[in-house]
Amino acid sequence: MKDLASQLTQVKTVAIAGHVRPDGDCVGSCLATYNYITTWFPQIQADVYLEPIPNIFKFLKNSDKICNTCESSKKYDLCIVQDCGDTGRLGPAVKYFETAEKTICIDHHVSNESFADENYIFPEASSTSELIFELLKEERITREIAECIYVGIVHDTGVFQYSCTSAKTMNVAGVLMNKGINFSKIVDDTFYTKTFAQNQILGQALLNSRLYLEGKVIATAVTLEEMERFQVIPKHLDGIVSQLRVTKGVEAAIFLYENEDHTWKLSMRSNGRTDVAEIAMKYQGGGHVRAAGATMEGSSQEIIAVICRDIERQLHD
Repeated sequence: MKDLASQLTQVKTVAIAGHVRPDGDCVGSCLATYNYITTWFPQIQADVYLEPIPNIFKFLKNSDKICNTCESSKKYDLCIVQDCGDTGRLGPAVKYFETAEKTICIDHHVSNESFADENYIFPEASSTSELIFELLKEERITREIAECIYVGIVHDTGVFQYSCTSAKTMNVAGVLMNKGINFSKIVDDTFYTKTFAQNQILGQALLNSRLYLEGKVIATAVTLEEMERFQVIPKHLDGIVSQLRVTKGVEAAIFLYENEDHTWKLSMRSNGRTDVAEIAMKYQGGGHVRAAGATMEGSSQEIIAVICRDIERQLHD
């Protein structure tokens, strides 16, 4: 695929969708695409489908146009799926993918199954938002579109600290900065600023944490009861696993939180020697070599024990 514009010729309707529980990269890339189409191709009817997004991203242009439900039975000429490794992660929006005349997937997950008609998948990219930048004509990237892309890159690189950050990533960020975005405010407001409740649940998660495999793995879990006590919901738990990862001496971090149905959402981070995507895929999850996740059944301690065994096998290979 040369660029996004070439895919929009003779297209009248477009659906844009991302993964369930949308994060910064998912929100940023989807809104960047939506804003690009509505700005430069006004003749095209575009809709973006995402679950409710965190409040910190609601400053992005047209975030209020996101469809949070998939009640419409529209059939689209084109469905663009972004930051999503398989159709199971699309949630209810999968119906627009399945009924569209043509489908495109833009993603950087190593576990992506190339499930669309056209696939623009580069696991070495820092983020899906970086890939969106590559697919847009630079002179058509407005300040508002640049804000969306910058948010996505910032969140998937941990403000340019993760190993997925490349020289190209930094060059892209420079171009976006030159579009007039308030880059320091974006970083502060969307990445670093936390509510009092978020800081408290982080503290609780750290107090709950334990070391395994002679200090090579750190793991913790947050229960539904704890989430209710601190009055937080899953989107408020972002950043906990990254804080675990920077513990001195650990090779991998494991974070679990309890879902309403008493399954557990698993997030893993690696400092290099562990391929957590390979482990996540074993449990019908996915992600990147150094950041991946899945949903699992059992008690938190049982899950931690199972994942520790998988990590131990990799460390001994």
